[in-house]
Amino acid sequence: MLRFTLLWLLVFFLSLSSSSARPAPFAMRISCGARQNVQTPPTYARWFKDFAYTGGIPANATRPSFVTPPLKTLRYFPLSEGPENCYNLKRVPKGHYSVRVFFGLVAQPDSDNEPLFDVSVEGTLIHSLKSGWTSHDDQVFAEALVFLLDGTVSICFHSTGHGDPAIISIEILQVDDRAYYFGLEWGKGVILKTTSRLTCGTSKPKFDEDYSGDHWGGDRFWHPIRTFGQNADEPRSTESGIKKASDAPNFYPEALYQSAIVSTDSQPDLAYTIDVEPNKNYSIWLHFAEIDASISGAGKRVFDVLINGDTVFENIDVVDMSGDRYTALVLNTTVALSGRTLTITLRPKKANHAILNAIEVFQVIGAESKTSPEEVRALQALKKALGLPNRFGWNGDPCVPKEHPWSGADCHFDKSGSKWFIDGLGLDNQGLRGFLPNDISKLHHLQSLNLSGNTIHGAIPSSLGTVTSLEVLDLSYNFLTDSIPESLGQLTALRKLNLNGNSLSGRVPAALGGRLLNGASFNFTDNAGLCGIPGLPTCGPHLSAGAKVGIGFGASLSFLLLVICSVCWWKRRQNILRAQQIAARGAPYAKARTQLSHDIQMSRHHNHGHARTAVENGPSLLS
Repeated sequence: MLRFTLLWLLVFFLSLSSSSARPAPFAMRISCGARQNVQTPPTYARWFKDFAYTGGIPANATRPSFVTPPLKTLRYFPLSEGPENCYNLKRVPKGHYSVRVFFGLVAQPDSDNEPLFDVSVEGTLIHSLKSGWTSHDDQVFAEALVFLLDGTVSICFHSTGHGDPAIISIEILQVDDRAYYFGLEWGKGVILKTTSRLTCGTSKPKFDEDYSGDHWGGDRFWHPIRTFGQNADEPRSTESGIKKASDAPNFYPEALYQSAIVSTDSQPDLAYTIDVEPNKNYSIWLHFAEIDASISGAGKRVFDVLINGDTVFENIDVVDMSGDRYTALVLNTTVALSGRTLTITLRPKKANHAILNAIEVFQVIGAESKTSPEEVRALQALKKALGLPNRFGWNGDPCVPKEHPWSGADCHFDKSGSKWFIDGLGLDNQGLRGFLPNDISKLHHLQSLNLSGNTIHGAIPSSLGTVTSLEVLDLSYNFLTDSIPESLGQLTALRKLNLNGNSLSGRVPAALGGRLLNGASFNFTDNAGLCGIPGLPTCGPHLSAGAKVGIGFGASLSFLLLVICSVCWWKRRQNILRAQQIAARGAPYAKARTQLSHDIQMSRHHNHGHARTAVENGPSLLS
């Protein structure tokens, strides 16, 4: 009984432990250009095909680096597809994510061997490829930590005129919501772009998966660096376990701390320099673990940390600060850099040697505010209604990144609402077809609209009169028909209106005609059916739209009655003619029957007369 009770308690606690364990993080890996899902060694990660996520052209891939996932296809985006092309992914749970994009080369003889383009996530520019990126393992991908809050993610590639963007894979890996917290500036409006991530004292590049790291770490790639310079340092390594390594929220792999570099007597300082973008903020993470067997305890190794010559950490004693040897210690600082280089220096104070296990450097980027969703939908409706050519792109966000707005769109930032709005559209002489949708009225902040010189047909939507901010409206030289909506007279801010060169008809709204007296510039010429203002023909009796509909309905009803009466008369006439024909065919027989009847009647009448005489005279024998 006791054994049974102990066994039951063991099972209970194991089930309780498993039920309370943290669930696996969300992970989506996309093999671009693939026609079916694939799995790749050594971890056999599952990669989904990218059908229906985006446009572009699938092709065979050339991997620029051995760290690139072993996938055989990619998707590239020629300029004919537009300058902006995006992967729009849905059903992404709300959370904090590591977004990583691997670039590739199209396996074709005539392809550009090294395309240069920009990458944005959720409208924020995170990476610009630089010449020579194919020769550096840590430049064949872009990576950033991003908060995704609305169940979707948009990853866009922006052409810069130097080859077609080509993408091998996209990874969206969930990390802890507090991962890489660096202070008060950290938050949902901040993106951390990976600038550099090094593992020191080894020559083997590894991902977290290779280290058997916790999946909540985001499968980071650690670029190896065995030495900072010839005779400047020495490598150290251990197989001993490292305490406090895989703790939340960053979940670093334990093996990261099992190698390090240590400075030498000839070069006491450890110094590492990387190129950075000027006038940006950078978050720097330094990793330590005392794995040198010559250091027996606290106080044996003490050093300072300097960033570009400025001391940011003093008297670093790894054993003392971590609590023991073979125990992980992580230090973080955020600095503003005005120059183009970042130099991290470890300067010893005791033992004359410094130690360093790993480095992470992130560029701190403020997430861009997005365009009003209602206005984005309005532009998408306009794109569909006008049949906008692919060369325009019009994918992603219309206003951000600010370096790559939509062609023809002018944007304005509303600080009070922290949103972008469309205040101008210039799509003149672009060969546009189709019609103007009613949704164009949802561009509430539009001040200028120029669609002249196209082949747009149909009526001017009356809803356009609700865009009260409109100052310039140019719809000239199209194929617009019907009358000018009365609602355009409500546009009190309108100072320039060009409707010339169309097929409009009817009376120009009186409110627009009166505006001419106030210096507005309106052009209604080359519309044969317009009338009612100086320079146009005089209108006849003006009928309202309702009256026109009534007249049309009455005329249609009269015509229908006329048709019905005509059909009835024709059928009656046919019946009469048919009766006459029948009568004509039967006339001789009718005459004969009539004569016979007459003879019979006369005979009967004669016999009756003789009978009466016999009675009166009596039988002749009696006489």
